[in-house]
Amino acid sequence: MADKVLMKGNEAIAEAAIIAGCRHYFGYPITPQTEIAAYMAKQMPKIGGTFLQAESEIAAINMVYGVSSAGKRVMTSSSSPGISLKGEGISYLAGADLPALIVNAQRGGPGLGGIQPSQSDYFQATRGGGHGDYHLIVLTPASVQEMAELTIKGFELADKYRMPAMILADGTIGQMMEPVSFDFEVAPQIEKPWATTGTKMERKHNIVNSLYLDPATLEVKNIERYERYKIVEENETMYEEYMADDADIVLAAFGIAARVAKSAVNEARKQGIKAGLIRPITVWPFPKAPFKKAVEHCKAIISVELSMGQMIEDVKLASEMKVPVTLTSRVGGMIPTPNQILEDIKKAAEGGR
Repeated sequence: MADKVLMKGNEAIAEAAIIAGCRHYFGYPITPQTEIAAYMAKQMPKIGGTFLQAESEIAAINMVYGVSSAGKRVMTSSSSPGISLKGEGISYLAGADLPALIVNAQRGGPGLGGIQPSQSDYFQATRGGGHGDYHLIVLTPASVQEMAELTIKGFELADKYRMPAMILADGTIGQMMEPVSFDFEVAPQIEKPWATTGTKMERKHNIVNSLYLDPATLEVKNIERYERYKIVEENETMYEEYMADDADIVLAAFGIAARVAKSAVNEARKQGIKAGLIRPITVWPFPKAPFKKAVEHCKAIISVELSMGQMIEDVKLASEMKVPVTLTSRVGGMIPTPNQILEDIKKAAEGGR
């Protein structure tokens, strides 16, 4: 068995990024993700990398754009209001077909909100967040181990499809400490013939740009990009099913909410209620298939969230509302308890809410 180390989730992300070959990090401190920047500040100089605390989140994301244009793996991290500031730059990355990894350790909102964990940036992450037609690959870890593994996956998918990827964590997973193993394989980095690395008079100039003044050209670019997104949806959707095959009541949850929901499922089973869990690991692309399968046998679906109800819209779309879909949630930095979820499971099992 591989050795494990006790680490915070935020630190696991930073260490995994280094293992993935990231040598450039640009960020700005904001709770609850500052440990990522602190870890990078300590480690990057030791390995010949670049750490830079930018003058703002806006500056940081544009530095990411520049390094990605040169074909290098690059990462930034922030928390909710900071991600909002990065929104324009993220749209530029998508418009220029540039890979990068963006980490959002979500906090309560809107506005400055609070520093406690939340999942209320779901719309922002899965519906773009900036302007224009685009998507991010959005990965949602539910453990410190997954913080590390999905960081590696995020870099690889971003490079493979030439698009930004996001780790959509909640503050709890970022701050909690668990044993984590870094004994995993990292695929060799792919060639990037589009990068602006200098021609050496051996090829045509590469131009990285998101500005197309000719509307017909821009239309073609957008359509081509969405054809690539279809491939991502077909091949890169990830999820976990837990006791969902025969469940009468199916829970949908990600991140820390999924861990609490799993406890509620276990207790419901002890009490004779057939409950199960579908945990999206990618929330874009959203895992529609397990929900389409679940509605063939379940009586109800409960979306468990740390928001006023955002993922529930995707759950409703995926299930085609063939069974009732309801919400169990806490907001403002509060987390649902297993008992709260269990009570809603019992109500749904009895045919009402």
